[in-house]
Amino acid sequence: MSRILLIEDEERIARVLQLELEHEGYEVHTRSDGRSGLNTALDGSDWELILLDVMLPELSGLEVLRRIRQVNASIPIILLTARDAVRDRVSGLDQGANDYVTKPFATIELLARIRSLLRQRSLHEQPTEQPHLLKVDDLTMDLKSRAVVREGIPIELTPTEFDLLRFLIQHQDEVMSREQIISEVWGYDFVGDTNVVDVYIRYLRQKVDKPFSCKLIQTIRGVGYLLKCDSSSSNKDIEDAAGEAPPKDEQKPI
Repeated sequence: MSRILLIEDEERIARVLQLELEHEGYEVHTRSDGRSGLNTALDGSDWELILLDVMLPELSGLEVLRRIRQVNASIPIILLTARDAVRDRVSGLDQGANDYVTKPFATIELLARIRSLLRQRSLHEQPTEQPHLLKVDDLTMDLKSRAVVREGIPIELTPTEFDLLRFLIQHQDEVMSREQIISEVWGYDFVGDTNVVDVYIRYLRQKVDKPFSCKLIQTIRGVGYLLKCDSSSSNKDIEDAAGEAPPKDEQKPI
């Protein structure tokens, strides 16, 4: 539930806005003057958005805005103003407001502006992604350099082994059938025995599982394979699960 601070001295407007926002699922706290509004805004609470009237007693809305921005540059602030002059709107935006609405305003428009700012804040706070890096447990795969490392140890893979491991990592914790693996790694037009999947699973296990205590590649009997860390699996289990003899045309990795 997003927490919104509403600083508005007109009791009727404040009450209507509070009811509308609470109906939309927001937690709303109200203050009726600039000084108490400023103190509440800076009291350490995790406010996700502030609705700030410009014409307030004790401290003006623009002064409240200026002081908040000295301390917190990121919290979204929407000005509520009866001033329609371009100069007044520009002044508010220049001092750090994210948006403004002019009284009288349609509640539905204000709600849309609130949703938009909260979405922007959520996206901004998401951690920076590294789409070229894949990771599961202590194994990391770099799609750009095609480097694979586990516990700091580089692992050399053939192109097919690399593509198979990438597919499994991208679908970690999902059981993938041999047919799905064939289609995605070898191509939908592949002609051959699905036993080739078991062969390459065995190759992968020898490189990415056998030397390490936590086994990543799990066999789901009668279904396919699953990638997740399982420290209870032994090396013997791995060899038994994928010990099928390779077909004649797949004796060597490619």
